[in-house]
Amino acid sequence: MASVVGLVVALLGGGYVYLTQTLSASGIDVFSTDGEEYQLPTAEEINGPINMLLIGSDTRAGQGSTAYGNSTANLADVIILLHVTADRSNAVALSFPRDLMVPQPECRNPDGGDPYPAKDLVQINATMNSGGPACVLQTIQSLTGIKIPYLAMIDFKGVIAMSEVVGGVTVCVSEDINDDKTKLYLEAGEHTLQGENALAFLRTRYGVGDGSDLSRISNQQVFLSALARKLKSENVLTNPFQMFRIGTAALENMQLSNSLTNIGVMLGMAREVNDVDLDMITFIKLPVYSMQGAYSGRVGLIEDQGKFLFDKIAKDEPLVFEKANLGQGAVVAEEEQTTNTTNTTETQAPASESESVETLPEWVQGTKASVKSCSK
Repeated sequence: MASVVGLVVALLGGGYVYLTQTLSASGIDVFSTDGEEYQLPTAEEINGPINMLLIGSDTRAGQGSTAYGNSTANLADVIILLHVTADRSNAVALSFPRDLMVPQPECRNPDGGDPYPAKDLVQINATMNSGGPACVLQTIQSLTGIKIPYLAMIDFKGVIAMSEVVGGVTVCVSEDINDDKTKLYLEAGEHTLQGENALAFLRTRYGVGDGSDLSRISNQQVFLSALARKLKSENVLTNPFQMFRIGTAALENMQLSNSLTNIGVMLGMAREVNDVDLDMITFIKLPVYSMQGAYSGRVGLIEDQGKFLFDKIAKDEPLVFEKANLGQGAVVAEEEQTTNTTNTTETQAPASESESVETLPEWVQGTKASVKSCSK
């Protein structure tokens, strides 16, 4: 990590100083469930397990467009817990549905006033209204029992900018998508998405599956797994110049926790993620059930299944799929299915790293970055 940071400093000079100073001035205070504020990590901590919460905000404020609707809400539209094991053999992106009903702990007031009181049951995306993104993180920590020292939040403009800085992401669509709500219209086939189209693809729920948030998560995993393959194949995360461009775009379009407000930390973590094999990068949907009565249209955590996943992450144990189990909203690409069928009839190659570890139970839904999937 030090060599990469040193090269960036030497070649980009004042830009590096500006970036570091700006990052430090815009950080979000985040705390453990014990009230300890998370600080910039030590070298030892960076080399250990990494837990980061990624939040997509649906705020319309400052977005520069009325095409996203007139809602005045500021909710956590996307919530993903990223875990990278200490030995860098496995990375997991665990998606929490925005319709999930959860207990909310007491949350600090970022403006310094009285804390926001605890609530017995609240829709998880609304925890943003009780202390901002730090309260979302606090709620996830309380729910999972996992310490999460790092937080990154992005809004609509940020998604547009970040998709452009990586040169777009090529996704597969198995059936035409016609979603009037997000203005996403795609014919079946492959599409390289960036800008407004990338944002619409990540937001759509009525254009895929059964129109639920769970289908939307499957669709997002189509995009995210394709993004992972692109970044790995083009060696983006090990190129200091490209990473500086991405870091600058992140600075301009994301809010980061104080524990991330150092360009060396950001570059170091990116390199650590790059070490994980595509077959060992796992995208998982939180196991939930449909609630009834007053909470109809919302979902609740299947507690024993959730605990299984949370304990695995807390113990830094790998979570690996034997094969993709996408659920509503996506399917494995036809060429991927053909390849898998052919492989079973040919002489088997030596076991991959994913085949040498215990794989996830069949009830776990999600995919892995090595598998090409398509929206449906």
